[in-house]
Amino acid sequence: MAALLSTYSYAKLGATFPSAGGAVKFLTQGLGDGVLSGGINVFMWIGYVMALALYANAFGAYGAKMIDPSGNPWVVKALAIAAIVLFTLVNARGARSVGRSETLIVGIKVGILILFAIGGAFSIQPARLAVSQWPAFPDIMSGAGIVFMGYEGFGLVANSAGNMANPQKMLPRALYLSVAIVIVIYLSVSVSVLGNLSIDQMVATKDYALAAAAQGFLGQFGFTLIGLAALLSTASAMNATLFGSANVCFLIARDGQLPDGFTRRAWGQGSVGLFLTAGLVVGFVLLFDLSGIAMMSSAAFLLIYAAVNASHLRLTQQTSGNRVIIVAAILSCLVMFGYLMKYTYLTQPAALYAMITILAISFAGEAAYRRFSGRKIQI
Repeated sequence: MAALLSTYSYAKLGATFPSAGGAVKFLTQGLGDGVLSGGINVFMWIGYVMALALYANAFGAYGAKMIDPSGNPWVVKALAIAAIVLFTLVNARGARSVGRSETLIVGIKVGILILFAIGGAFSIQPARLAVSQWPAFPDIMSGAGIVFMGYEGFGLVANSAGNMANPQKMLPRALYLSVAIVIVIYLSVSVSVLGNLSIDQMVATKDYALAAAAQGFLGQFGFTLIGLAALLSTASAMNATLFGSANVCFLIARDGQLPDGFTRRAWGQGSVGLFLTAGLVVGFVLLFDLSGIAMMSSAAFLLIYAAVNASHLRLTQQTSGNRVIIVAAILSCLVMFGYLMKYTYLTQPAALYAMITILAISFAGEAAYRRFSGRKIQI
């Protein structure tokens, strides 16, 4: 629901201000060209870095389980870093390489996930899905906050508006259809996992729960198949998000909110921003575990999407947006953010302190850069 509400703002804003800038453009339009919009844009770039670290860690966790059942944490880290290096090189070759690889990977992984959802439906134990098994409402909201990370990709769809022949018609369709398809797939997969694994089993296999569930009704073949799907899913997420985050970095630098050097070509068609992004991802992979990164990245995008919705609230005369829907979108993001922050404080305080520090650095760095570069600050 929160994702759909925010999709409304992205659809309206993208149709009104079609460009490759996406959220970068929306924030500048609604909040002005100042430290506020610049700081949020820098924080958004780092949010994508955290998302990439999450996907890389998940890739490493599934890969390590398939090749090293002992669960050596350094095998996880090594696989995660190797994947980041590989897809950095793919992105450095240009958009065409990214598009071709994405089409192939996404097609295979979606097919496997659909097979998993259908196969798992025949062995579900209904008692495991009963309302009596649900956790308390605050825990549901905290969980929703963490899961929101799985939906953040729809925001990058708006970055393609500048290349659409008719963005006013095509962009809303692309956005709503993408989120709707993801909802159906995620719910189907989640029901199959919940119906086939007990809570204790899920906790014990938290880094590879889908594969563990598939093993229950498809045996070792199911474990291997879903392990492959997970590797493909996280690989495609890394590939696409690295492409999108490098573009965000490029656009922020081009607009003067980061140094011009970030836009320079470094190797092939890659930019300095692409390689800097990859380097920061490696740092996050080494410093944090999977759950900590998930909390940090989800919290970051809940704040960013609340900011985009707030920006839309100031532009409703131009977009003809419904203010009630926009306010509901802002509140949904902020409420989940609040529950997630409380949960993070209780379970992963280091992740909470790190995110607050990153947020502060984003604004302080933006203000300092504008001051020393001579750009006029308009708050």
